[in-house]
Amino acid sequence: MASDKPMSVDKLHAMFELHEQPQKSDIRLVLEELQNDYLSRGIQLSKVASGYRFQTAKDLSMWVGRLWEERPQKYSRALLETLSLIAYRQPITRGEIEDVRGVAVSSHIMKTLLERQWIKVVGHREVPGRPAIYATTKLFLDYFNLSGLEQLPPLSEMRDIDAVAKDVSEQLELAVSPSESINPIAQ
Repeated sequence: MASDKPMSVDKLHAMFELHEQPQKSDIRLVLEELQNDYLSRGIQLSKVASGYRFQTAKDLSMWVGRLWEERPQKYSRALLETLSLIAYRQPITRGEIEDVRGVAVSSHIMKTLLERQWIKVVGHREVPGRPAIYATTKLFLDYFNLSGLEQLPPLSEMRDIDAVAKDVSEQLELAVSPSESINPIAQ
C-alpha cells in the first residue's frame, strides 16, 4: 500500500479490520521505532502536521533533487514577507499585512499562496467590508517539514528580511516536493 499524502495515526488505524485493530498507542510506538530504524538510511519517516510520510533524508535531498529537472519556483521577497506575516501573526487580514509591510499586497501574491494551499481563508473580520482572515494550512506545515507552528524559528532569532528570504529560498530548494516524496506504508 502506498499513499501520496502523509498518513495520520487515525487513517492507519482505520486500515485494519475491526478484529485485528491494534491500539493507536501501539501504532505510535511502531512509527517511533520505524523513525529510529530509518535515521541512518537514505529515506526517513518524518512526522509532519498531517501525519507521517517517508521522504528523502535531508542530507541527501540535494543529490536526489538533481534527478528531477524541475526546480522549485523562486518566490519574490514580497511573497515571502506576506507568507511570513501570515505564519507568525495568524489570523490576519490583507489590510493588516499591508499595514505592517507599508505597501499594498498584490492580488497575485495572495492568489499564489492560496493556489499552493499554503494559506486559507478562516473567516471574516466583523468590520465594514468584512475582510477575509487568513491562516496557514497543514500543507504549509507539511511542505516546510513542520509538525506545528511552534517549530517556526522564534521572531527574536530572525535577521533582516533579505537573510530570511535567502534561508526560505534555500529551504524551498531542499524541501521535498510531492514528486520526490516516497510514502509507502507497508502492510
